Amino acid sequence: MNYLADKNKEMKIGIIKEGKKPADNRVALTPAQCKWIIKNYPNVKILVQNSESRCFSDAEYHQAGIELTNDLSDCEIILGIKEIPIDMLLPGKTYLFFSHTKKKQPYNQKLMHAMMDKKITLIDYECLEHEDGQRIVGFGFFAGVVGAHNGLMAFGKRTGEFDLGRVFQQKDYRHLIHQYFGIKLPKIKIAVTGSGRVAKGIVEIMNMMDIQEVEPDDYLSKSFSYPVFVHLKSALLYAHKINGGYKRDDFHNNPSNYQCLFSKYISSTDILMNGIYWEKNIPSLFQAEDLRTPHFNIQTIADITDDLHGSVPCNLGDSTIEEPVYGVDKFSMEKTAPYLPTSVDMMAVGNLPNELPRDASRFFGNQLIKYVFEELYKGKSAMIDNATILNNGELTTPYQYLSDFATHG
Repeated sequence: MNYLADKNKEMKIGIIKEGKKPADNRVALTPAQCKWIIKNYPNVKILVQNSESRCFSDAEYHQAGIELTNDLSDCEIILGIKEIPIDMLLPGKTYLFFSHTKKKQPYNQKLMHAMMDKKITLIDYECLEHEDGQRIVGFGFFAGVVGAHNGLMAFGKRTGEFDLGRVFQQKDYRHLIHQYFGIKLPKIKIAVTGSGRVAKGIVEIMNMMDIQEVEPDDYLSKSFSYPVFVHLKSALLYAHKINGGYKRDDFHNNPSNYQCLFSKYISSTDILMNGIYWEKNIPSLFQAEDLRTPHFNIQTIADITDDLHGSVPCNLGDSTIEEPVYGVDKFSMEKTAPYLPTSVDMMAVGNLPNELPRDASRFFGNQLIKYVFEELYKGKSAMIDNATILNNGELTTPYQYLSDFATHG
């Protein structure tokens, strides 16, 4: 694909008004980032669709010299964040957004069919990767930050031992950090899972709250007079069923050959901060029946990666920013009010970065500019090709495994 074969031709990029409900207030490029692009790429024009809910106002884009419009039909490339409602899709355009289709998510099958019917080219942010397979762009860090805060907030409400306010009530990340001054946490044990951006965000809050990291053996065998956490990356969480080892590539290619080792941490953990990547063949951290056992000590779970019945089997679906915590009865596995004696508390918000939208958007846009925009601009790019699920409505070679999902019923 070549998006700008003629470098003298004007390239028009549109930033769409987010249409998915509940409303998402993040944006792919901030006003300052748009201004930087048009300064450094004189033949690129950026149009921003009018929006009343975006975290950067129309006025801020206007002040940055960016044109506002309701009509993006002149744009070759359109940038969004969440899934775009079918009735907002423009035929024949190139879209970049999180489509949530690469795992054959059934709730987005109609969206896939609509994009194919409308001959759309889909470049999925989730599929943009460096040569070593590391994802390039995402909101994971701020999901980890907000999720960790909300997990601690929920535990504080359950125990009554401390009180944390809401993240979205803070102006930005800097103001959030100020909220932590003077808060003394009880002697709790927290298990943090994962090694990507989400886990980095979780660990950031652990450090800000002066929660000390300890080694797995000490976490399991010792008592502490202060709050501690253990960081469990994949090599500590999974072992081959036969040889007991762990090899990253083999694990991701053959996850069903591995067993999860998290069960030994269940009795030592008060709060689980889950940032582990999960797909359907990857073993869950524990089983639903484990909740009924006396040794299940976990009282609060912040399932930041948020997969329904996924790595955390008591994830019964998304909670909301307004009501981020629900309870799950340990015996019936039914949803309850939070903070009940017979329940475990679940924080499972699917759009956590929306609580710090301006910070999250700046971070995301910066990654786009650093690593993606030039590739998109120059046209021929292996990175872009590998992230292109649909080209003019047709599945590309790397995504032929979606053919049954993409077929109209």
